[in-house]
Amino acid sequence: MADDVFVLGLDEENERILKRLPSAAGLRFRPLLSPDELQHGEIDFPDLMKKARQQLDDFDGEPAAIVTYWDFPAATMAPLLCEERGLPHVPLAAVLKCEHKYWSRLEQRKVIDELPPFGIVDLDGDPRPPAGVDFPMWLKPVKGFSSELAFHVRDEQGFAEAVEELREGVGRVGDPFEDVLRQVDLPPEIAEVGGAACLAESELHGVQAAVEGYVWKGEVHLYAALDSVDFPGRSSFLRHQYPSQLPDETVRRMFDIAERVMRQVGFENGTFSIEFFCDRQSGQVCLLEINPRHSQSHAELFELVDGVANHEIMLRLGLGQEPQFPRGRGQFHIAGRCYLRRFDGDAVVTRIPTQDEIAALCQELGGTTISITPEEGQRLSELPEQDSYSFELAELIIGADTEDELEAKYAKCEERLRFEFED
Repeated sequence: MADDVFVLGLDEENERILKRLPSAAGLRFRPLLSPDELQHGEIDFPDLMKKARQQLDDFDGEPAAIVTYWDFPAATMAPLLCEERGLPHVPLAAVLKCEHKYWSRLEQRKVIDELPPFGIVDLDGDPRPPAGVDFPMWLKPVKGFSSELAFHVRDEQGFAEAVEELREGVGRVGDPFEDVLRQVDLPPEIAEVGGAACLAESELHGVQAAVEGYVWKGEVHLYAALDSVDFPGRSSFLRHQYPSQLPDETVRRMFDIAERVMRQVGFENGTFSIEFFCDRQSGQVCLLEINPRHSQSHAELFELVDGVANHEIMLRLGLGQEPQFPRGRGQFHIAGRCYLRRFDGDAVVTRIPTQDEIAALCQELGGTTISITPEEGQRLSELPEQDSYSFELAELIIGADTEDELEAKYAKCEERLRFEFED
């Protein structure tokens, strides 16, 4: 008899990855709500919980685990559903202390100094930059998706324009986030600002990196560091690469900060990733944000370098088992999740690369898979979950032996993958 693992928002790509895991033997992966229900349009949190409970109640048997690799609302639904069925899970309060960006900063400040000046912007009254937060700064919702509604602001005019966009859009995620915040006892300062608020933070400098880890029986384990490389002169990601190419001492500093912060928020029995800015010259690091969920976007990078996707850790924790994870058993020494983007504004896509063109390029380069984001005839502004400054055209998973080889393979894809647009 196979055990049944329910995955909130199970999609085809991740189902394939899950089935390749060493721990997948004897398991069946079942979808719990669809990615569309969880990710797109208006989010009705009580209704989503009702549908998920009904689906579990209608199942003839008991789930062995309920897991997810998606952000809100799935990341907050999983602890509630697991709690109701006596399954291992992260405490909901710990998830919210990470997901609510302002609450997260207040918790971080109790145990580390490596964070920027920050404060709340009053969107309802007379919005002003918070005391101690100078231009240039970032304005972002206290809860958002990806880089949606995150604005880099250089002056008063940019501040005013960003505030208008935030006023208009912050409720899409913020209002349903309030539904979840009501499930826990909130400190007064968080109850006051709520879930549809705006956070201002001073700009951070350096290169971006992230660490991944998990907590098992009260012990924080850090198992990976990755680099996030921006397009030159822009704030949109060019690629995420594993393992990090930063000095060992810088990685050790990130690991130390991550351990202190995750202990502080009471995180337990789950995976997480934490993003940092690192100064190459001084080696100083500064915490950007905590993602209190499994990082599915890096899964294939771990497969290429270590031979097993990091989903293995999420799965074992969900089943109440101590994680085991290999090192360096993959085909390549470095791997990247890279993006082709358009920065020239909105347009209709009149041509995308053909399947034959993609197949030929992947075969030629080796260790490369290519996923095209828009469809032919689609308007770029209709794509979900884009950052505020670009549109994603394609996602490339590339394995290589060196960073130079990785960049050369990307350049070949950029040159050969032909898109056409009509403004």
